[in-house]
Amino acid sequence: MAGPQVTGTGGAGEDAIDLLLVAPERGSAEEMLDAGAHSDIDAMRHSTAHVMAEAVMDLFPGTRLGIGPAIDDGFYYDFELPRPLTPDDLAAIEERMRMSVAADHPFVRREVPFDDARALVEGRGQAFKVEILDDLASRARDASAPPPVTTFYEHGPFTDLCKGPHVASTGRIGPFKLLAVAGAYWRGDQARPMLQRIYGTVWETQDDLDRYLWRREEAKKRDHRRLGVQLDLFSFHDVSPGSAFWHPKGWRLYRTLEAAIRELQERRGYDEISTPIMVHKKLWEQSGHWDHYSDNMFKLEVEGQTFSLKPMNCPESTYIYKSRVRSYRDLPLRLAEYGRLHRNERSGVLSGLTRVRQFVTDDAHIYVRPDQVGSEIELLLGEVTEAYGWFGLRPKFTFGTRPDKALGDPALWDRAEGLMREALDRSGVDYRVKPGDGAFYAPKLDIQIEDALGREWQTATIQVDLVMLAEQFDLWYIDEEGQQRRPMAIHRAIYGSLERFIGVITEHFAGAFPLWCAPVQAVVIPIADRHVPAADELAASLRARGLRVEVDSSDNRMQNKIRLAQEQKVPYMLVLGDREVEARTVALRPRVGDQVAGVAWDALADRLVDEVRSRAV
Repeated sequence: MAGPQVTGTGGAGEDAIDLLLVAPERGSAEEMLDAGAHSDIDAMRHSTAHVMAEAVMDLFPGTRLGIGPAIDDGFYYDFELPRPLTPDDLAAIEERMRMSVAADHPFVRREVPFDDARALVEGRGQAFKVEILDDLASRARDASAPPPVTTFYEHGPFTDLCKGPHVASTGRIGPFKLLAVAGAYWRGDQARPMLQRIYGTVWETQDDLDRYLWRREEAKKRDHRRLGVQLDLFSFHDVSPGSAFWHPKGWRLYRTLEAAIRELQERRGYDEISTPIMVHKKLWEQSGHWDHYSDNMFKLEVEGQTFSLKPMNCPESTYIYKSRVRSYRDLPLRLAEYGRLHRNERSGVLSGLTRVRQFVTDDAHIYVRPDQVGSEIELLLGEVTEAYGWFGLRPKFTFGTRPDKALGDPALWDRAEGLMREALDRSGVDYRVKPGDGAFYAPKLDIQIEDALGREWQTATIQVDLVMLAEQFDLWYIDEEGQQRRPMAIHRAIYGSLERFIGVITEHFAGAFPLWCAPVQAVVIPIADRHVPAADELAASLRARGLRVEVDSSDNRMQNKIRLAQEQKVPYMLVLGDREVEARTVALRPRVGDQVAGVAWDALADRLVDEVRSRAV
């Protein structure tokens, strides 16, 4: 994607005009016309977008309008403007919006015959609105239907093509704030015009707005991209966009998380496998991914044949399943894989660790008899709950049912959905149903977590595969009577993408990771050079117990060493002076809490090892 890629969005201050390329929706004209007001607060946010568009049109004559929906926590509107916006422009737009709110203009809905509507927007030079109407007319013609009746909403001097709904009048709009400007290609197409997207937020009360703005500022402080640099965890470079370069400390964190899941899998009876990264396209054609997903694959031509870097692990596990005849006694067969995956994401949507092109998932594919599905899902729910408990997180579950373009027999879908629902109900976890949100081959459970700022992240998934693996790859097992039967396959990930998960927990903990997974668990701080040999001895004894320990033997003063360790968010600082060296103790200074004097070395090691082993948060 051409153009700059800036990762920060700021408040309405000096950094409010960062040009962050985003990917607007590629939705139909009807979806773009329905600007997304589905609740009272959505209606207020959508109405505020209209008031913002009114202000922009007033301040910048000749502006052409894109779309302006309500979104989570706010709204935006896309504009083609005569010049780039500045922070002063946002302040002026806000002031003009307040004038409209004070005027308390009613929102009035008008139905307009299609031809009149098109003539109206064309006469005003609103080419993007003309395109939306022409697309609607084209769809109507394809369906042998008459041109649609269109609706406009007007308030005061402003009229916009819109399906609504809106609040009763501009005076019903609550406290608002314009936040940032982003660049957005019209309809997500890089070949189309680049528009300026103004983001804003509006709330019912000033307290609500103030809380939101505080969370926003706190989120900027916790941004994993900033903390990744500060804590020396990872970096990104233009020689490999969307792929993290892991520094030693970051890689320690990464491998620690891997090891924790591996330990869980060992207890649960998994076998770990590894499959190739580059795969012939015939595999993806057989699985059905080529038709559904090939645009997101990195493709390679090798000796006249088409290969791709794998975007997911699942089809390859079938070759290991089929490597020998399987009996009913072999099932469940739990095959885990830390597969390195590649997805051809557009550069404009890449975002640190949370949206990358190269990543690793903690995948598993579990082959089961149909009678084992329910019990296996219950075990998986326990795995997810345990693993997220290591971080003090409570997973939430969303149950996605059969989509419109599902593969397989509807009766099989009904059976799988019933088994999943029964397992969920028996396990006692809370879940919500999202109709039609399953994968094309499987009903699924998506796993969400809420971080310290109340933001919800989707991380992992559990899917009961009906056809994609067993049917498409002709998998079977021999039952008790010697007959061939189809297994079912459960796809599961716990962290999901390790990169994304690390990005999420970095922001959740603001970089202050729990002791068990902290890249550096303790720093030994000798007060003077004469204390360095004892510091090295203490560090060596702690490392022998499996702890990650560093010694700050620099010539900095003690208080500066402590400050540097605090900036690196190290859980424990172990201070050594003359008294401590003589008594073989330390002054234990935790990241949070009061200093404890005179802690013996052996007692210290036992304390830290116990805390790591318990994975205390």
